[in-house]
Amino acid sequence: MTHTYFNPVHSLYGAGVLARLPSLVAGRRTTLVTFPQARELGLVARMEELLGDTLVEVIDDVRANPDVRELRAQYEAFWSQPERTELVVALGGGSAIDTAKVLMVGSADGAFATLIKALEAGQGFTPVSTKPLIAIPTTAGTGSEVTPWATVWDQQAQKKYSLHLPQTWPDFALIDPQLMLTLPASVTLHSGLDALSHALEAIWNVNANPVSDTFAVAAVHEVLATLPALMGALGELDLRARMALAALKAGMAFSNTRTALAHSISYEMTLRYGLPHGIACAFPLPLVLACAVGHDARRDAVLEQALGPLNAAPARLAAFLQSLGVPTQFADYGVSQIEAQQMLEHALTGPRGRNFIGAVAQAMTA
Repeated sequence: MTHTYFNPVHSLYGAGVLARLPSLVAGRRTTLVTFPQARELGLVARMEELLGDTLVEVIDDVRANPDVRELRAQYEAFWSQPERTELVVALGGGSAIDTAKVLMVGSADGAFATLIKALEAGQGFTPVSTKPLIAIPTTAGTGSEVTPWATVWDQQAQKKYSLHLPQTWPDFALIDPQLMLTLPASVTLHSGLDALSHALEAIWNVNANPVSDTFAVAAVHEVLATLPALMGALGELDLRARMALAALKAGMAFSNTRTALAHSISYEMTLRYGLPHGIACAFPLPLVLACAVGHDARRDAVLEQALGPLNAAPARLAAFLQSLGVPTQFADYGVSQIEAQQMLEHALTGPRGRNFIGAVAQAMTA
């Protein structure tokens, strides 16, 4: 068998690498895309200090799960003056980086509706203009800094769109664990569970390859060993660094495989029940694992490398999640058995569900 692995993002990892940003910006006029709390945390001031006059615009109203109604105004204002900015820098979690990816690709008429109509119709979108992107995650989990994907939500229509173009790979990713020291416990947990999900989803995946497996197995080991310790010592830089590296490896894994069934389930749980993404994609992991085991001997071997003996692996994984305060049954989130089964069947038909190697058993909703 032949395999290919591709990731064009130049990744810089380590405490203090944010100081490298001015040399990467190289004098280009820059728009910063970040989250509302970035100012009170001193992050905007830090960026202003680093970038000086090259920082020409700050978009700091990006909220969790960017919705089309919020993005429309941001997008059209950004592209109303396309010559103003030469480069986009995203600073934040997945929502900030995803928003930056949407902003970086310009439609022919500068209208956001043109982009959304293409995504809604499942058609390819060809931007007429693009801006390069430097992604700086402030959470350890999203992986968006080393992938081309951006998630766009339409809460009103209960829809989720995925933007992924050759142009939406970041040029650079700066992974600086010092930026993660102020993360509250809830965000630390949710982002860490997202990284675990990315790694496992890259293994039980029809697109897996030996390189993605190497990253994924390492990421699983590191998250399982580090996340519980970090939850008890949020200010420990060494633990933050270990989680940041685990999340980077998970991102490198699913950058080639995409995610699979657990993420497909998560989109419905977020839209219908408002569940945070990290919880929504992590709680079904033991159930999905139980359906993956025994379906493909080669995938079983990699799962065993990641999780140990597979006969009891779903129970061990459930115990791990429960020890972090994450229930692992649909019923725990108010979902009936009938609705859960319908949700699973629907999730299997989606693009991410079709990446899953196994078949869903009736026992999943028991």
